Amino acid sequence: MTRTVTILGATGSVGRAAADVIASAPGRFSVQAVTARRDAGGLAAMAMSLNAQRAVLAEAERYQALKDALAGTGIEVAAGPEAVEQAAALPADITIAAIVGLAGLRPLMRAMEQGRTVAIANKEPLVAAGPLVLAAARRHNTTILPLDSEHNGVFQVFDKKGLERITLTASGGPFWGWSAKKMANATPEEALAHPKWRMGAKISVDSATMANKALEVMEAYHLFGLPAHKIDVLIHPQSVVHGMAEYADGSVLAHMGPNDMRTPIAHALAWPDRMPTPGRRLCLRDFTNLEFFPPDHARFPALQRGYEALAAGPAACVAFNAANEVAVGAFLAGRIPFSEIIRCIDRGLEAAPTGPVDTLDAIEALDATARKAVEETL
Repeated sequence: MTRTVTILGATGSVGRAAADVIASAPGRFSVQAVTARRDAGGLAAMAMSLNAQRAVLAEAERYQALKDALAGTGIEVAAGPEAVEQAAALPADITIAAIVGLAGLRPLMRAMEQGRTVAIANKEPLVAAGPLVLAAARRHNTTILPLDSEHNGVFQVFDKKGLERITLTASGGPFWGWSAKKMANATPEEALAHPKWRMGAKISVDSATMANKALEVMEAYHLFGLPAHKIDVLIHPQSVVHGMAEYADGSVLAHMGPNDMRTPIAHALAWPDRMPTPGRRLCLRDFTNLEFFPPDHARFPALQRGYEALAAGPAACVAFNAANEVAVGAFLAGRIPFSEIIRCIDRGLEAAPTGPVDTLDAIEALDATARKAVEETL
């Protein structure tokens, strides 16, 4: 039976990997909609290659460029934030949520209204609005599948019976072997040169600071229903083991796979079945050793800030995410040095109020407050 799919954030690294998996299985999937922020040419090419029913850009001013690129194809065209939400609300067996940042929250919530399956690649909605997302999933009987390689790995070995803890692995990013002094002067080009994964700019910088792993800990907290002290992080430079689950009898189940996003995407697209993937295969004969190290919180303090934000409550998690997004943007634009990213995160956390953050409007208002606080310090 053909499975219908919508890809939110289709021109990013996850969206392109998803398109590869779908294209590798002719007749197995039918694409309802693809969305992107502003890349009209890239989105049009993907919509045509996947024979999508609809293509939507978030930036309304790019509508004409998309319309021209798809003229004569019969593919529906729309633009603007509301159009993205409408595309997310289209009936689909599985929606891949891969819009970068908090911008993906409202489309994700609309997709969940269909009561089917959402595969979440972007961490920010669960980080900033985990309770709301989980409540919506229960209300609409929606299945949430994790697409991050680490969370997908844990998902594949996860069983609550006798579970003691889970472990997310981290490659260490491009600066694992660097001193704090050398990192302080790192350039955007150096931060983007990830040794294992091909990712977008924002997540690549997050990997370099290990803010990415902090966000993953927050996401795992909601996905797996575990307290923070039962979510560990280990540095694993080979990026072969993606996630582990430790049980009461001493067993540790580890998920292993290639450093290729097409593997977890194929798992989610076919779940609860399996399907072939066009991605790389793992050959353990290629590895003479697999190493694991504790994280260095002195050189990579963003990870510890993530645990502290979880302990402080939902408002702090929203502020962490917002401050980090502003800081990464400023670093990539050459406005601040690498060492200032953590200071921006701290400024955002200082601006976070106490109390509940229990509506989308409240989350977005707090997000704006934290962003403003950081911008004022830049």
